[in-house]
Amino acid sequence: FFKCACYFDPNLGMMAGITSMNPMMPGLGIVPAPLSQDVPAVKEIIHCKSCTLFPPNPNLPPPATRERPPGCKTVFVGGLPENANEQLIMEVFGQCGDITAIRKSKKNFCHIRFAEEFTVDKALFLSGYRIRLGSSTDKKDTGRLHVDFAQARDDLYEWECRQRMLAREERHRRKMEEDRLRPPSPPPIVHYSEHECSQLGDKIKDDGKFPEAVRVLLTWLERGEVNRRNANNFYSMIQSSNSHIRRLMSEKSQHEKEMEEAKEKFKTALAGILAQFEQIVSVFQAASKQKAWDHFSKAQRKNLDMWHKQAEEIRNMHNEQLMGIRREEEMEMSDDDMEDAPDSKDSEDSGVSQAEALKEENDSLRCQLDAYRNEVELLKQEQGKNQPIRSEEDSTHSQQLSFLQQALQGMQKQLLNMREELKQREVELEKSLEDKQLLKNQVQTLKEGLQNLQNTHIMQVCLAECLCMILFPISGIISTFLHVHPFGASIEYICSYLQRLDTKINPGEVEALLSRLPCTFRQELTGVGASLEKRWNFCGFEGIKST
Repeated sequence: FFKCACYFDPNLGMMAGITSMNPMMPGLGIVPAPLSQDVPAVKEIIHCKSCTLFPPNPNLPPPATRERPPGCKTVFVGGLPENANEQLIMEVFGQCGDITAIRKSKKNFCHIRFAEEFTVDKALFLSGYRIRLGSSTDKKDTGRLHVDFAQARDDLYEWECRQRMLAREERHRRKMEEDRLRPPSPPPIVHYSEHECSQLGDKIKDDGKFPEAVRVLLTWLERGEVNRRNANNFYSMIQSSNSHIRRLMSEKSQHEKEMEEAKEKFKTALAGILAQFEQIVSVFQAASKQKAWDHFSKAQRKNLDMWHKQAEEIRNMHNEQLMGIRREEEMEMSDDDMEDAPDSKDSEDSGVSQAEALKEENDSLRCQLDAYRNEVELLKQEQGKNQPIRSEEDSTHSQQLSFLQQALQGMQKQLLNMREELKQREVELEKSLEDKQLLKNQVQTLKEGLQNLQNTHIMQVCLAECLCMILFPISGIISTFLHVHPFGASIEYICSYLQRLDTKINPGEVEALLSRLPCTFRQELTGVGASLEKRWNFCGFEGIKST
């Protein structure tokens, strides 16, 4: 072995005898720096004050160690000389780090507990060294050190405490982060009182404070703050809330109007843009004609073609957008037309509206009935509290009480009658719905049959009139004459024209002929009073268009 006279340096706290692999080097911590496999570790002789450490054979495999316990600060040291004491152990292992406790056994081993975890790796470096006390070669003064991890309850407890502390810090950090990202809590709702109720009634009537006031009213209703004494107050607040429906509907209609105006403005602007695109495309089309195209160069023609294609693509895109807007408007108009109900649907809507009206009236009667009951209860309570009152006041109270009881009975009877009538109306409504479905089916079949009959009748009449025009050429002459007179002509004017061709024509026969062809000729009255005049018009093309 290579010998060098090196000793511990107490000022530096290092073993000066270990140059290549010194356990006191900063690199040997909890996780030692990885060593290169190409360069083997060279352990050298360590000279201490009362002993000498000889390194193991470098060709031997490294000593085996058990699995490292979590938070390990204690090592097991075996193979100590029989004459070794705690002072020798402190001398050898004290320079690895601060030692807190040494537990030596009567046999040749001990347990050493360090203050830090990384010093355990420095102590493991000494495993395999042969130790000799002084210069003695006695068996009791020599031994081979075996250093390994040791399980200690104190190490595990400190490690668990540290882990719990880290977990608490992590939970605290997460909680702070969640509190920072949590949205703010809504403001608390005040409890019901007479003062708060009066203030809330004023806020509900205010348009600006209405949303907040309605939220408070809803919370009170859900909490169950309503009782017989304050029912009238809640009823008035609910009634005030209901009065805002008209305002909301007017605001909605105003916004819808603004939206329609914006749509119309956008459609007008889009149509103007599309017209300008059409003009630009027309410019390119005119430039691409032969008389102008021949005068441009090849590069100019290429640019003109490219610009022409881009303008057409943009024009087509805007045109499709405008057509889509128009189709949407037509669909909305068709939906409005579909909503125009026939007589059967009017009857159904009337039945539904009557049922809804009955339900609303029923609800109003219930509210009035509850109000009367509350008044009766209040009068009873006041009568019980104020016994020593004059006889006149007692008589008036008794009369009021009797009147209220009679009105209450009448309202109850009326409510029962309204309920029975509502049930009857509901039954009639169900029957009317079934009859309406049957009538719809019958009307559809009748419409189809009528359409077929009309088509066949029109075709027959047109064929008959065409045959008459072929058989009677005079009707064709009259048709030509009336066609050039769009405002019609009287029978005398027509006969005067025909008598130039044939003097034997009679006005009565001409009028009879025109009356027999209603799909070709139509008689209309023009003028007022004494200037009233009958004129014949030609309507043959209208009949052809309808067929």
